[in-house]
Amino acid sequence: MTLGDMLEALILGLLEGLTEFIPVSSTAHILLAGHFLGFESNGHTFEVLIQLGAVLAILTVYFQRFLRVAQQLPTNPGARRFVMGVVIAFLPAAVIGAMAHGFIKSVLFETPTLICGTLIFGGIILLFIDKVVPEPRYNNAMGLPWHIALAIGFFQCLAMIPGMSRSGSTIVGAMLLGVDKRAAAEFSFFLALPTMFGAFAYDLYKNRGNLSMDDGLLIVIGFVAAFCAAVVVVKSLLDFVSKHGYAPFGWWRIAVGIAGLIGLALVG
Repeated sequence: MTLGDMLEALILGLLEGLTEFIPVSSTAHILLAGHFLGFESNGHTFEVLIQLGAVLAILTVYFQRFLRVAQQLPTNPGARRFVMGVVIAFLPAAVIGAMAHGFIKSVLFETPTLICGTLIFGGIILLFIDKVVPEPRYNNAMGLPWHIALAIGFFQCLAMIPGMSRSGSTIVGAMLLGVDKRAAAEFSFFLALPTMFGAFAYDLYKNRGNLSMDDGLLIVIGFVAAFCAAVVVVKSLLDFVSKHGYAPFGWWRIAVGIAGLIGLALVG
C-alpha cells in the first residue's frame, strides 16, 4: 500500500459521503472514479463497506429522533407504525439483493458504460419528475402507510443497477406515490439505515477471507471520509430540496454520465 493508495481511498470516501444521500448514485461516482484512478479492491468490497460511514452520519444527525422513537415503541402506535414501515420497505431489497448479489458485483459493477448510461437516464427521469410530480398527499416521512412504504421498497431495488441511485430511486418512487419532496428525501434517509447496514454485513461476510490489513486501513480511511462528508450533506439536503427541487441533481447526473462516456472513449 502506497501514499497514493491512501489518497485515492480518501478521495473515494469523500465522494461516497457527498453523493450517498443525493439522487446522483454514489456507487456510480466511486466506481467511475475508481476506474479512472486505477483503484481496485477485492470484489469491490471497499466501495460497499465505506457506505457504513454514511449510515453512521444518519444515526448521528437523527440520533435524538431515533432515541425518541425507541423510547416510545412500547406505548406509541405511531412509533411502531414508523419502524414497521421502514422494515417493510427494506424487505424487497434484502431478498432480491441477496439472490442477485453475485451478478450485481461481477457483471453490473464491472460495466462502466452501463453506469454512464444509467446516470444519464436517471438524470432525465429526475428532470421530468421534478416538473410533473403529482400533488402530494403525504408530508410526514414517519407516518407513511405500509403499502406506500412497501412500494417505495420495490422502487429501491432499481438501485441494484449501478448508476440508478438508491436515494434517487426511493425519492422518485415516493414522489410518484404522492409523498412530498422533503418527506421523500427524509424517508430515503431512514430506509438507508437497514439497507446499507445489511449490504455492509452481507458483503463483509461474503468477502471475509479476501481482506488484508492493507484493505482494512484503506477501508478505515474511506469510512471516516464518508462519515464526515455525509454529515454535511444530511444536515443541508432537506432545505436545499425544499428550495430548489431535484432538477439540479438531474443535470449533474447527465453531465457526469456524458463526461464518463467521453472519458471511456478516450482512455478506456
